[in-house]
Amino acid sequence: MSEKNNSENSLKKVGVRILTPENTNIFIGRLGAVHCVVDNETAYPNIFFLLTFPVHLPDKLISVCSTDEEGRDEEIGIIEDIKIFSEEAQKIVKSSLKRHYFQQTITRVFEIKLEYGLLFLKVETTNGRQDLSMHWRRGKALEYGQNGKVLLDTFENRYIIPNLDDLPTKDYNRLVRYIYW
Repeated sequence: MSEKNNSENSLKKVGVRILTPENTNIFIGRLGAVHCVVDNETAYPNIFFLLTFPVHLPDKLISVCSTDEEGRDEEIGIIEDIKIFSEEAQKIVKSSLKRHYFQQTITRVFEIKLEYGLLFLKVETTNGRQDLSMHWRRGKALEYGQNGKVLLDTFENRYIIPNLDDLPTKDYNRLVRYIYW
């Protein structure tokens, strides 16, 4: 049995609906909100997307959710791989995720200070200079690819360093003085 079929069967066993281009239509409604229709019968207005593995699988296992009349969030199903959907659907999903998951790429690390259990960083990102703070804990600096890190700030925003070796030596040394795990 292929890995995909094994994964799909495992998800179905626990009651997860697999959303595919064949059974799901994702589109922008009249007022700009994202909607979807599943199995050509059930319409879900104002849907949103959540990444189940945002660091390691940003294009896979995307949870599609909606809010019911009582204000409770409900999961509609899982998109196993967004790349099998049309370009238009991919654009809609990725745009929605980009609004939900704020992330930037760090290119320089100018300063790091540890105070009150928080790290205060002055960094250069692809969007310019930023000041950020993050809890000084292992779970706030995650592995990213072969040699990268994802730093989660106090607001859970993601700051990605794709490859630590690409940082200038002084920046690298500043960073690993505090983030050595």
